[in-house]
Amino acid sequence: MAWWTVAAVAVPAAVVLVLSASRYGYFGDELYFLAAGRRPAFGYADQGPVLPLLARLMDTLAPGSFLVLRLPAVALTVTAIVLCAMLAREFEGGRWAQGLAALGYASSPFLLLQGAMLTTNAVDTALWVIITWLVVRWVRTRADGLLLAAALLTAVDMQVKWLIPFFWLALAAASLLCGPRELVRRPLLWLGGAIVVAATVPELLWQARHSWPQLKMGGVIGAEQGILGGRLLFVPMSVSLAGYLGALLLLWGLWVLLRWDLLRPYRFLAVTLLLLYGAFLLTGGRIYYAAGMYAVVIAAGAVGVTGTAARLRPRRRRILIGAVALLAVGATAFTLYSTPWRPADRVRPPRDDAEAAVAIGVYGSFGWHELTDEVIHAYDALTPAERAHAVILTDTYWQASALDQLGRDRLPAVYSPSRGFGYFATPPDDASAVLAVGGYEAALRSQFDHVDAVGKVDTRLGFKGNTQDVTLWKCSGRKQPWARVWPNWMHL
Repeated sequence: MAWWTVAAVAVPAAVVLVLSASRYGYFGDELYFLAAGRRPAFGYADQGPVLPLLARLMDTLAPGSFLVLRLPAVALTVTAIVLCAMLAREFEGGRWAQGLAALGYASSPFLLLQGAMLTTNAVDTALWVIITWLVVRWVRTRADGLLLAAALLTAVDMQVKWLIPFFWLALAAASLLCGPRELVRRPLLWLGGAIVVAATVPELLWQARHSWPQLKMGGVIGAEQGILGGRLLFVPMSVSLAGYLGALLLLWGLWVLLRWDLLRPYRFLAVTLLLLYGAFLLTGGRIYYAAGMYAVVIAAGAVGVTGTAARLRPRRRRILIGAVALLAVGATAFTLYSTPWRPADRVRPPRDDAEAAVAIGVYGSFGWHELTDEVIHAYDALTPAERAHAVILTDTYWQASALDQLGRDRLPAVYSPSRGFGYFATPPDDASAVLAVGGYEAALRSQFDHVDAVGKVDTRLGFKGNTQDVTLWKCSGRKQPWARVWPNWMHL
């Protein structure tokens, strides 16, 4: 392998990731993982236990450091870049194909910069890349131990999020359609499948005891897609996530895998991606759900570009190389521009909810300290008798997680009916005072005799409903026991 070519891409990418990971503050989901990690369980409403445990470990090693928290995601993303080049090598691509493949992956703002935060998608995408590389290696070597290793990583990925079964179902169907059909007949693959099932049993039992909230998340996610274009633009937007250069290599890679005799043994990989697009389109999945397959198809595209260039006449070869080089420079420049390099005071607020949703990684990283300070101020203003029997009730799980991380030494217990936080605990009935963070006044008045506004949070940068336009309410005189109210208030 042309390590210097790949290193020329991977090392700068790692630097960009570390610099990006050191900017701004905790992302809302990262705060949620930290809160979940302090409440260890075999399962959670919307994820497995791996990320909460990982977040707890990193926060124990370096308390309060969001950079250290993000280092596992950084390392996994750099690994995915290197493996993209190694996949090109598996397809018999030379050093330029390997370098182009690595650059195609690293120049995607989405594929690269998701690694600047610890999120389920950053970890899941990288695990897909590793699993895909093991499968491709098996096609070439027929070493069944590779399939067992892929299955063991699948067992880990099942504890991150429940997307990897879609990959294996699509892969099995594609191999039966296009070959190699013996893939689905390998005993070690089935042994690995049994290990995956056994490792997932504790999480399945947790889900069963709580009425399968992970499965209900599909409907919630499907409803959210309307903000970003819905099903009509699902495939174009999914492809666009690969970036300018990556999208070209992705489309070229699909063609190469489907049409080139040299890569005929790997045709099933293109069919797998197409089946995944169809599955996630029909089930209302998010546009990035299939991104874990992009590395292998980008690698095939890089091999296709260099292979095509080698067969062209010198003049046309120079034109093709120049066009690809220009596109690579543009894609790299755009990715660097997309990094969170601006100081916080130079980041402008979003114009509307759609812009905030697109740039959620930026705007979801601001306002948490201001929110915590305002809640602490409102709590300190309560009378001693009220503080003795007070709890915090937040409208969103991001708010609850932020207070749990940043204010737990100065605040009472925090509760929220939102997402997975609602499953952590139900407020106690002996709480005579509730400091509510956000929420609808009418809903609060339906459950309390007295509801009074005692504060306001409206940060310049942040997320509407989380740190912007948020009213703090002091509530007392609860009308019904929490055991009756909480199940109705809980929502994903």
